[in-house]
Amino acid sequence: MIRTVPETTGEGIELYIRTYYSLLRSSGEIRIRSLEETHEGMRSSLHLSAETPEFDASAFLYAALRLPDCIHDVRRVVLGQSEDVFRRGGLGDVAGWARVDAAARRRRMQFDGRDTIAAFVASVSDIDDLIPCLTAFQIEWNKLHRRLAVTQLGHELASGARLAGQEPEALRHTLGVSQEDFARLHQVWGKQFDAKMQALALGLADIRVTSLARGFNDYRRAVESWWDDLVRAADHLYLDFRPVYFISSNPHSIPNLLSGFALSRREALVRFARETNPEGLAEEWQRLVERGDTGAQTDFLYYVQRAYLRNNPDEQRALSEIEATAGVHRFDEPHSLDISAQVIDLQAIDPSCLDPRLQMPGLEALADSKALIVNVDYPLGFAAYHLLAQIASASTDLLGVYVAGKAATLNGRVGDVMIPNVVYDEHSRNTFLFKNCFLAQHVAPYLLYGTVFDNQKAVTVRGTFLQNRDFMSVFYREGYTDLEMEAGPYLSAVYEDIYPQRYPVNEIVNLFINAPYDIGLLHYASDTPYSRRQSLLSKSLSYFGVDATYACSVAIVRRIFEVELERMRGS
Repeated sequence: MIRTVPETTGEGIELYIRTYYSLLRSSGEIRIRSLEETHEGMRSSLHLSAETPEFDASAFLYAALRLPDCIHDVRRVVLGQSEDVFRRGGLGDVAGWARVDAAARRRRMQFDGRDTIAAFVASVSDIDDLIPCLTAFQIEWNKLHRRLAVTQLGHELASGARLAGQEPEALRHTLGVSQEDFARLHQVWGKQFDAKMQALALGLADIRVTSLARGFNDYRRAVESWWDDLVRAADHLYLDFRPVYFISSNPHSIPNLLSGFALSRREALVRFARETNPEGLAEEWQRLVERGDTGAQTDFLYYVQRAYLRNNPDEQRALSEIEATAGVHRFDEPHSLDISAQVIDLQAIDPSCLDPRLQMPGLEALADSKALIVNVDYPLGFAAYHLLAQIASASTDLLGVYVAGKAATLNGRVGDVMIPNVVYDEHSRNTFLFKNCFLAQHVAPYLLYGTVFDNQKAVTVRGTFLQNRDFMSVFYREGYTDLEMEAGPYLSAVYEDIYPQRYPVNEIVNLFINAPYDIGLLHYASDTPYSRRQSLLSKSLSYFGVDATYACSVAIVRRIFEVELERMRGS
């Protein structure tokens, strides 16, 4: 086979992956403890201290934020694709269990209130994400427990005779963690800090996993069910009979650009920011006004809007009405996969309400458009393949595929935007060559803080834990500087929409020739693993990520408007 990069996974990572998949084939429970040695041996960039007695706060908190708060009470995690799968597996009606969510990972999980979680998996990427998170959590939890268990303080915490918040400094010294790491633990656990520390003192974590997620067809059926639910919910839009532009981004940026809500509430949002000073941003507004950057001011309003709506429920209802009038129809509570979507009717868009950066001649002609935009909250990893393959096969006419998502950069800074035209996919081991419809000039005018790099080479990795320094070095030497999780699966689905066969394996795949529609991939950097240790673990893009998010979103919507207006002129 022709290849453009050498074998990359590495023995340690490959051994870990083979180990947990071979064990998950068992019909019984497997103990996370049986995976700890191979997890440590892969020397993950996100878990550098796994093999040492040193507490790795970054890895622990990264994992904890991607698991539900009740995880310390959980003895068993059961994986499955749908309620039917869990029912067939003997768990009964898991829909009646309590819904539990992770702070930093969108995945449907139901808790029976005692010791079992039913975790819904949309693809193998959920397994590649969840198993390492559970393993990292258990390793680091047990390090802290062992330090507490041999002390008087630990015994008193376990019995409830003392509370963790009563003597924080003594507890910190007992745990042997830095002030910074202790503060991060307190920040993440918040009001549950005392209860979490009591649970930590009470015992070791010993989590077991059972996988009911076996067949590829179960993943396919789960996505088909998701699409059927969406079609029924959007029945008045005739979703299955109209041409579609597909966007994978987030639930906020595209609707905000189209609805005009934030612009109509400008004074109220500015007043709210000045009075409440969320995240210390009151002075930022004044700086933006002095600079005269209207685009950045609008992004500021979009960011503040989220906190404003949380404090004003009536305005949340008003937003829903305004969005519907602007043609934005939300479907935020899907029954099967936990992937929200918006269906946007181009003919209902009011040009006078649009973000000023979207204005262009001829927009009034969209009133005669028959096309829809389907914007999905970007899925995790290989679920992107299942999702786009379903939409492409069920849609009357797919007019474009546009993806905006987070990535790690090996040569840029947080907030930069990368535009690839080569993608190496760890799932299929294909190298995809394609014409990205975006260049730097399409994004740079709307980016205030970052830099845009086009003609980049991206790598679709299997999971955030499933990479190490050697892994990244291989790609860096080959000129790959953009690490993310969805591009390869999306391009595999595009291949199957273009060619009459399944996507190949371990080949160079040229999508330049036969692609009948736009392929647009934009990645904004949320992590710099080469230049700053584990920034992904403890930092979010926060306010300054809005700059890159909206620069990408503006570029995507402008491109769709241009393509649709040209298509209408030619029809």
